[in-house]
Amino acid sequence: MSEQDKPGRRYSSQVVDGVEQAPSRAMLRAVGFTDADFQKSQIGIASTWSMVTPCNMHIDKLADEAARGADAAGGKAVQFNTITVSDGISMGTSGMRYSLVSREVIADSIETVVGGEGFDGFVAIGGCDKNMPGCLMAMARLNRPSVFVYGGTIQPGPHRRDIVSVFEAVGGVASGKVSDAELLDVERTAIPGPGSCGGMYTANTMASAIEAMGMSLPNSSAQDAISANKLADCEQAGRAVVELVRKDIKPRDIMTREAFENAITVVIALGGSTNAVLHLLAIAREADVPLELDDFTRIGARVPLLSNLKPSGTYTMSELIQIGGIRPLMKRLLDAGLLHGDCLTVSGHTLAEDLAGVADYPADQDIIYPLDNPVKKDSHLVVLYGNLSPEGAVAKITGKEGVSFTGTARVFGSEEEGLQAILDGRVVAGDVVVIRYEGPKGGPGMREMLSPTAAIMGKGLGDQVAFITDGRFSGGSHGFVVGHVTPEAAVGGPIALLNDGDEITINAETRTIDVAISDAELAARRERWQPPASKASPGVLTKYARLVSSASKGAVTGGSD
Repeated sequence: MSEQDKPGRRYSSQVVDGVEQAPSRAMLRAVGFTDADFQKSQIGIASTWSMVTPCNMHIDKLADEAARGADAAGGKAVQFNTITVSDGISMGTSGMRYSLVSREVIADSIETVVGGEGFDGFVAIGGCDKNMPGCLMAMARLNRPSVFVYGGTIQPGPHRRDIVSVFEAVGGVASGKVSDAELLDVERTAIPGPGSCGGMYTANTMASAIEAMGMSLPNSSAQDAISANKLADCEQAGRAVVELVRKDIKPRDIMTREAFENAITVVIALGGSTNAVLHLLAIAREADVPLELDDFTRIGARVPLLSNLKPSGTYTMSELIQIGGIRPLMKRLLDAGLLHGDCLTVSGHTLAEDLAGVADYPADQDIIYPLDNPVKKDSHLVVLYGNLSPEGAVAKITGKEGVSFTGTARVFGSEEEGLQAILDGRVVAGDVVVIRYEGPKGGPGMREMLSPTAAIMGKGLGDQVAFITDGRFSGGSHGFVVGHVTPEAAVGGPIALLNDGDEITINAETRTIDVAISDAELAARRERWQPPASKASPGVLTKYARLVSSASKGAVTGGSD
């Protein structure tokens, strides 16, 4: 009997069947296998638990529930761990260089364990920004039946405080608007317990995108981290993956181009993080689905921004959960013809079937706006091109900042230099802050710029200063910000050629970003330009810088530009 003829054990049978595999069975007996377990589908439970961050500190318990569900459905669950890096803790330090790198490490590690151990399917549970797309990248590579579970959102602190409140209070101290005592109070109360950062930042954005894509069960994206609903979600995911194994429904059956378009649509409607652009491009590449920056523009032209969620809006994810989560929004989008309802999901049903019967939001809520009265008629995620970014850049412009900005370049070679200038008052109204050599190769690692953007907001300059970088932004960043500028400075992109005083114009309506100097002057500056020495010591950062692709292609490793 071939492996193909062993229902539910296509991979595990290679590990445990036959006389020659007695050593494998002997080792598995030591970790709890019985004779009967060798005839069951083996289900990996990929846990991102650690005490590194509140986003993931509870995931060990969620993994136990997922394992219980898989066992109850007739599988044999095997738990294993992978890493996580806390963006919020490493933000503004050299440690942040490891954040995006960790996405690749997580994908590699899950692929390695699932492939090496012969699991027939798996559940992956993520809580912080990079382990979520890392899990999806592994699913797309392996193409074995799998379900993603979001670890859930944190409860807000008093006055809707969260981690961004702390970063912005730091800027407030620098401007004299916030006292040291007030900062300490914000610090002590902003993070009350487990769960991912509470606004429509990167974690909640990616959770919503993954559900819209069909790779998590209905409502997985909109549950508090500490709740009976989240525990039930994990147990149901364990059961669901066993059923997917039985039906041989694999990730690439679900992660189609139409599914990615659904994910982009929901991200736009929710006002999600610019990181979603980077991560969806990366996941699509692993799934062998054609997706590019211009798809975000095409979809964004017809999908409105509908949410009043932090950072640009008022409310938190927990408050959205209280009125029904994202499913009523998805039902509205489906009914308006903005979602592909025939896409398959890990429930085994189509998206339209999953959304059938979903009730609308309460009439008196103002968290999600109606389609005919949006916050913004089109996307807040704006892909810009011009002589400053010929391969594209990604802006996050909700309209509250205006739609165009012309100002004078204030150029810095690192995040630290730029942040200090902002805090010292050397950045003033009318400036365009340029922080370069922070791209995937130049960083290396494409650090997030939450510290400087939060300092700008805290200093009261949010509507008077623009910010561009070949790095990226936290989902908590807001203001007139443009990231992912490509080509990046480290490879000689035009951002490397800017000088203090250059006039830069950013226009969200024409989707352009230009510096007011001639082609001849740019060419002359390029002739004089010399690449700086690498900031990375030998190790994972050097390896990453050598392998990583452009941000316009998802900043993935394992392929060339």
